[in-house]
Amino acid sequence: MRQLLQDLFDKRVNQFVSDKRSKKLFFPKAETKQACLANRSAEIVKVKAAGKIIEESVEDEFQTIKYQAHYQYLIKQNGILYMEEEMEDRLAKFYKNALVMDEEIRPILESENDPETELNHLDLEDHTERLSYAYDRLKAVQYAERWWNSYNPAYKKFQNDCTNFISQCLKAGGAPMRGYPKRDAGWWLQSNNWSYSWAVAHSLRLYLSNSKIGLRAKEVSSPDLLKLGDVICYDFEGDGRFNHNTLVTGKDANGMPLVNAHTYNSRMRYWAYEDSSAYTPNIKYKFYSIIDE
Repeated sequence: MRQLLQDLFDKRVNQFVSDKRSKKLFFPKAETKQACLANRSAEIVKVKAAGKIIEESVEDEFQTIKYQAHYQYLIKQNGILYMEEEMEDRLAKFYKNALVMDEEIRPILESENDPETELNHLDLEDHTERLSYAYDRLKAVQYAERWWNSYNPAYKKFQNDCTNFISQCLKAGGAPMRGYPKRDAGWWLQSNNWSYSWAVAHSLRLYLSNSKIGLRAKEVSSPDLLKLGDVICYDFEGDGRFNHNTLVTGKDANGMPLVNAHTYNSRMRYWAYEDSSAYTPNIKYKFYSIIDE
């Protein structure tokens, strides 16, 4: 099975650097990614792919492999090179060693860390006192780089881990927690309990929009106004419920954000997520710049 998986990767890598005029691609994602890069005057000049088998089974002459793919894209844009990386869980099936199915196992965007009832507001405990801190953007980015593809054992891991990861990055940057033990108040994590804003994408978006003490942010109108360590929130369906968050960890040659994230584990990914399987034409974004004390 490992040889079957290796052959699969070899074909896939070739597609990312194949003739862009090709009408039929073995790996459709390659076409989407190439088109998104072309819109930014960028291109993939080299791809590396590695796979790790998670589960495998054989029944009659059918072979099934659940695997994790790790892609590294060397991207060139206006003479500047940078490396983008992403992880993807996939399921492949073979019949008599011939590939019959290979598809992404899409991450679950709603999970056990979501509140049972829809949160339309948070109790922000808007007191007059100020929790003083200095936001260290470099430390937040360093944390995002260290843990983008793994999980800090000091923290609980969620099935939908994107907001938990961003909260960890913000805390690494010095943001103070507040509101314990009320789950609908402030932004905090303690032992096996946490505020909704710590782990739920929509709740963190509400918190960043409204907090007046401690961790605070201002919404800006466009992504190019963001700095390293700032946050982007995503509403993939455009239904008003935000379901993903990322942290700005770099800028491309045009000064646009590159981001790190969990759930869709990725680093230095272009902020718009147009190459994501979760992307829809209705997607909406919120751009938050963390207020430096």
